[in-house]
Amino acid sequence: MDSTRKLWFGLGALLVASFAVLLWAGTEIFRAAPPVPERVVSEQGDVLYTRADIEKGRQVWQSIGGMQLGSIWGHGGYVAPDWSADWLHREAIAVLDGWSRAHGAESFRKLPSEQQGMLRARLETIVRRNTYNPESGTITVSAERAAAMQSVASHYVSLFGNGADTATLREAYAMRNDTVPDASHRQALTAFFWWTAWAAGTERPGVTGETLAPEQEGVVPQRVTYTNNWPSEPLIGNRPPPSLWVWSAFSVLFLIAGIALLGWHHARTHEEAPASFPATDPLANMRITPSMRATAKYFWVVLALFLVQIVLGAITAHYQVEGQNAYGYALADVLPYSITRTWHTQLAVLWIAVAWLATGLYIAPALSGHEPKFQRFGVNFLFVSLLVIVVGSFAGQWLAVMQKLGLENNFWFGHQGWEYADMGRFWQWYLFIGLLLWLTLVGRALWPVLRGPKTETRTVVGLLFLSTVCIGLFFASALMWGEHTHISEVEYWRWWLVHLWVEGFFEVFAAAVMALIFVRLGLVRASSASTAVLFATVIFMAGGVLGTLHHLYFVGTPTAVVALGASFSALEVVPLAYIGFEAYHTYRMGKATPWMARYRWPILFFVAVSFWNLVGAGLFGFLINPPLSLYYMQGLNLTPLHGHTALFGVYGMLGIALVLFCMRGLRGQVQWDTRALKTAFWCLNIGLALMAVLTLLPLGTLQLLAAIEHGYYYARSAEFMQKPIVDMLVWMRVPGDVIFSVGAVALAWFVFRLWVAARPVRAIDGLPEGES
Repeated sequence: MDSTRKLWFGLGALLVASFAVLLWAGTEIFRAAPPVPERVVSEQGDVLYTRADIEKGRQVWQSIGGMQLGSIWGHGGYVAPDWSADWLHREAIAVLDGWSRAHGAESFRKLPSEQQGMLRARLETIVRRNTYNPESGTITVSAERAAAMQSVASHYVSLFGNGADTATLREAYAMRNDTVPDASHRQALTAFFWWTAWAAGTERPGVTGETLAPEQEGVVPQRVTYTNNWPSEPLIGNRPPPSLWVWSAFSVLFLIAGIALLGWHHARTHEEAPASFPATDPLANMRITPSMRATAKYFWVVLALFLVQIVLGAITAHYQVEGQNAYGYALADVLPYSITRTWHTQLAVLWIAVAWLATGLYIAPALSGHEPKFQRFGVNFLFVSLLVIVVGSFAGQWLAVMQKLGLENNFWFGHQGWEYADMGRFWQWYLFIGLLLWLTLVGRALWPVLRGPKTETRTVVGLLFLSTVCIGLFFASALMWGEHTHISEVEYWRWWLVHLWVEGFFEVFAAAVMALIFVRLGLVRASSASTAVLFATVIFMAGGVLGTLHHLYFVGTPTAVVALGASFSALEVVPLAYIGFEAYHTYRMGKATPWMARYRWPILFFVAVSFWNLVGAGLFGFLINPPLSLYYMQGLNLTPLHGHTALFGVYGMLGIALVLFCMRGLRGQVQWDTRALKTAFWCLNIGLALMAVLTLLPLGTLQLLAAIEHGYYYARSAEFMQKPIVDMLVWMRVPGDVIFSVGAVALAWFVFRLWVAARPVRAIDGLPEGES
């Protein structure tokens, strides 16, 4: 059995085993998920909430933007608080203040420390005790908690309405007045928020010794809440359980061991280079088919979506310092924060995805030399469908957030409220069908290579095709939940979409495309490329599939699933430790032969991908991935630090590099004035670095210190987020944002000139062909 066949066998076995374990983990998460009660009653028998109230409250929450306005269990936006942590803290303070008044003090904070400790111990007992009766489906709360719940509910009814007493908080949270205009909807919303806080503060039933810690006679074993004691809340004893400490330590060991093994592999293997390079660019005279030419409009849309995303990002960031306004204009009345953030995050995925989809449509006929019948029509039809999906889904989301769509229509046509999976179900089905059309178009163009005589490149083309199939089919994970599916189950499937689809199969697709480009350019042997791409896929998938679980530590996850997520998410970082080899190899390809100067800037964008893979995905990713780290960092600005540097730094830069390679084929016969490209490259990289170093990293670090010292609630509170130093750090984003925006405009200007101000190639001594 040759090495390629062994790698194929290993990849198949790895994927079967990994997905089997991932599916098993899903069943464990579903089993351990916090129950939704039929009724919530006080000890006196008063009905406080019903299941219908909680379900309706969740619908209301989703319709106003869901995770885009604050967060639930740590997943979502960063300006408004985490509503689970916020309710939990407010209810605890309300109970303590009530007891304190009985002791003759004005509030809990006015009591002596000894009495505070006594009341905290009493509070911990009543809050953490699980009073859910599975037979009747009833949760019973004490009279003190019932009164506190009503007090906190009144606060939220005012906050999401137009109450004068909460006007300052609405401004701090960047919430528009009358976010939920219907009073009954606001009341139902409080039921949903209470349930998420109840799950975060109530101990999960379990057998003795669930944590595997040795028992001590006379000491009650420590229990954890449904969310593994998240969030940190000193008032009720929510602190990291032993399992988070243990598996965080083991994740570091797995990382070190993985790096050592990969280092050994690098030491004993080397890539075989061609004996000689082509004298001229093999792609210079490539025949551009009608369907390949039709992809040009995709790249125009990519740039348009990119520019709009930047504008929306600037507006979203500015909301953090001016609340409901933008330079004095009441922008929240027209474009609320939850809408600008929705569109900003969605466009980030959409423009990158469109760039990669267009690359697939362009590269398939280029590799096979085959133009299937009606291929151009299919490319054009898919393009129109993508435009309809973007416009339709965005319009539905705006109508939903402005409360003009109605709860009965929101799930299908409005805003689902799940970050990165916000579009209504109708639009998700439409996009899924579009992706199936895309994989059909790519597959039928590649079919002659896949079915023809065996060639050295067929392995890489096969991986390209399989990744295309997975990209198309795995979007179906977005269709696995319904409007009333339990949140723990939704989160499980949502991260299949976000992690496996975006961070998994797109990565394999990109690796295969890059390898095929270098093979077609004659810079890498086909056999070497096949082995390298297969090995890279095996290494990435070894941690990537089960690494999905690191997003699910605090959504009702049992300890065994936490252990798997911690261990395998550490392995995701292993290949990134040697990313410098990839960067050097890519840079060397750019200097392998004089005519490669034509591809200098696409190559440099590939080098930038390697850099940000190390920094954004590797360093900043592992910073938050271990369970103990994420316990404190989830939902703080260290999360978008990883998100921005990994999503744009890796996938965005890669998308731009692929666009430029395709542009070389589509507009290779005109002169390329690369001064704008130089500006774009450096401004995009410097702007992203400044955004990370001047704002996200220091602000996230301050929040982390606050969360460790005072609890998670405080790190996300208006009291903390309105401090002058926070305002200063947010304003310090301006230089980086401006520089980044200049880079985006320069990139758009360069592509614009390729069509509008094109000049034929002319030979100039001392300059590469097509450069000026």
